[in-house]
Amino acid sequence: MLHRVARVTGLLVVVMSLAAPLARAQTAAPAPSPEALAVARELVTTIHMMDQFKALMPAIMKSMKPAIVQGRSDVDHDYDTLTPMLLAGFQARFNELSEAVAIIYASNFTPDELRGLITFYKTPVGQKFLQKSPIVTQQSLLAGQKFGQSVAAEMRQRIIEELRKKGHDL
Repeated sequence: MLHRVARVTGLLVVVMSLAAPLARAQTAAPAPSPEALAVARELVTTIHMMDQFKALMPAIMKSMKPAIVQGRSDVDHDYDTLTPMLLAGFQARFNELSEAVAIIYASNFTPDELRGLITFYKTPVGQKFLQKSPIVTQQSLLAGQKFGQSVAAEMRQRIIEELRKKGHDL
């Protein structure tokens, strides 16, 4: 259990250290224009972004479960009982997320580019893309998780082998 906590903590440290320069760069960006922000909000609505997040939340909760439950049946039951309440609480805050995503789009695209995206998403191909996005995203997250686990195990083994070659007793 301690090994798993250390591994998760280590992963969080790596992710946070990689994200820090991005966060600094993001805060340095000028505020988007009111026009860009208005069109970005329309895009977020058009692409049903919050519906996509709502569809992803159960998968995210499910993927977190093994690390939290760690094979304890009592925690497993309570986790399952708490999940609907927690999901409802997170969904109540989706307006915050919607606004944050609109700001991101408005900061990275011009109003005309955003309008072009809206036009695309209203086409049949755009609608199909939106319809399939939640399942594609879920499948991609699972594939990424499996890939990350296999790469992490391989990396760990290779590092140990290389350190042993250098005379370290591991």
